[in-house]
Amino acid sequence: MAGRKRKVQDLAVAVATHKESGLVLRRNQTEPNCRASPAKLENQSVLCESVQSFEPERSHYFNCNEPQRRLEQDFFNQPCISLAKAFLGKVLVRRCADGSELRGRIVETEAYLGGEDKASHSAGGKRTERNTAMFMKPGTIYVYPIYGIYLCMNVSSEGEGAAVLLRSLESLQGQSAMRELRAARRKEGARQLKDKELCNGPSKLCQALNIPRCFDRRDLASDPEVWLEADQNTSPPKPQDIVSAPRVGIEAHGEWAKKPWRFYLRGHPCVSVVNKEAERRSLSGNATDNSDP
Repeated sequence: MAGRKRKVQDLAVAVATHKESGLVLRRNQTEPNCRASPAKLENQSVLCESVQSFEPERSHYFNCNEPQRRLEQDFFNQPCISLAKAFLGKVLVRRCADGSELRGRIVETEAYLGGEDKASHSAGGKRTERNTAMFMKPGTIYVYPIYGIYLCMNVSSEGEGAAVLLRSLESLQGQSAMRELRAARRKEGARQLKDKELCNGPSKLCQALNIPRCFDRRDLASDPEVWLEADQNTSPPKPQDIVSAPRVGIEAHGEWAKKPWRFYLRGHPCVSVVNKEAERRSLSGNATDNSDP
């Protein structure tokens, strides 16, 4: 009996020590390392390999002593254009295998409504293996390749086949790691990127935050490796701070290319493409969202 009590006491001490350390160990971590070598970064399949190890949880979100800022399912349950605007000013967080976190504030988005929107991957209600995530519940991540080597990250919204493309971020935390990740995909000897250049494009932000192809169809509202937070340090942008402009790179889609469904923060240095004409229209009060497809 005395031996059993000693064992119980020893176990209690071990649990208390474990809690004091603030570490929650996770088995069978299946996450790419945010500081992967250039050789690994060149092969997306390597990034998605399962790593059998224990990893410490260091995310502020998962620390019960910190306020929970993570945006949950209700946030994503809104129409595509509304969600595209609501994303502006929110913070995308990427938790790395070593427990560190990369953060970037969203400053530019594009809305793709599906249905009649000819520029959308889901135009006409077309479902494919690639665009399945666009038809899943709001908040589902849609990652697709372009030009065979780059990736773009989207998030599904309300509406059949509707999703929002994340076009540009302002890097907030982990710039050194982001710079390494971007450098791994650039020519040797290229100049060092400025902070404002780390995430100022849809493929650039995927590189800088190490968003791999295997994140496709994950739930942004509950995933432990990538999520969205409200920014506690800034106020939400006002309507006059948001510029509505035509989407980029879809000129072949005729009238749909002219829809002002790209949204960005006026005057922000990390915006990928500035549209002076759209900015003048919005200042004069002549700009409209044309939000009806």
